[in-house]
This record gives sequence, structure tokens and C-alpha cells, in this order.
Amino acid sequence: MAKTLLLLRHAKSSREDPEMADFDRPLTRRGRRDAPRMGEWMRKAGIKPDLILCSDARRARETWTELAQTLRSTAPVLFERALYMATSRALLHRLQRLAGSIGSVLVIGHNPGLEQTAQALANGTGEALERLQQKFPTAALARLDFAIEDWNKLRPGSGRVALFVVPSDLD
Repeated sequence: MAKTLLLLRHAKSSREDPEMADFDRPLTRRGRRDAPRMGEWMRKAGIKPDLILCSDARRARETWTELAQTLRSTAPVLFERALYMATSRALLHRLQRLAGSIGSVLVIGHNPGLEQTAQALANGTGEALERLQQKFPTAALARLDFAIEDWNKLRPGSGRVALFVVPSDLD
């Protein structure tokens, strides 16, 4: 069974309060608009993750809450502190520990780690990869496909960027 990795950067978050800890920043109005739109697009595109891994930072949790309204996923959700500002190396290590029975995982996290992970795992060329390499904006979704049987075989350069969708594509 092939594996699919979905990387979703949290939606737009507020920087209004300079005293607020980065971990506690909430979504902006735009973020609360973009996340459910992306969830609806994912549902219509037939994207059904088997598992959701979400940073436990407020903006990531709020992104999941908004996305879940329209995605209508029944997959289990794990909120993990280690995903907050995780490096590419840490994300790769976490993914390699997934159960082999999981075919598709959605990770909701942060840059630069998500973008670096996508670029490190990508192999080949194509429009989706080129767009991803230019910028990985908030509420953007990358899908990488892997011809591997188990997540512990996940290696840099082993995936193909099958799609890259940003909120402005949904207009």
C-alpha cells in the first residue's frame, strides 16, 4: 500500500498583541475564513486522511477546528507539542514512527519546518513542486505520494509532490 502525506500550514494568525506568546496566537478573520474553505476543497477532492497530527499551538488547533467543520473527517486527531515549530528532521522522525496500517496522514503545523519537510521529501519536478518551492503560505496544502509499504521507509527524495493548493486557488 502506497503512503500519502498531507502537509497543511496553519491558517493566518494574529500578531496584534506583542505581549502574547507565539504559542498562544489565535487565528485572524482571514484564517477563520481560509481553513474551512480548504476543508471543503479537500472533502470535494476526496481527500480522506486516516490520521491527523496537529501541533498543539493555538493557531494550529484553531485551524483544525475550522477545517474539521467542512472536511467532516472521522479520522483520529492527535495534538502533539513536539509538532510546534518542529524541524524537518523532527517531522521526518515522527512520520517514520507511524503505523504501517495508516495510508494517509494530515499534518497541521508550522513553517519553516513544513516547507523544509516537503522540499526534502520531494523528488522530481512539476508545477506543484515549483509552486511549493516559491512559497508555502498559511492554509496551504501539499500532498506528497510515496511508493513505500511502511512509513519507516520514508526517506528524503522519496516522494512526489502530487498537488499544492493555496487559499487563493479556491477563489
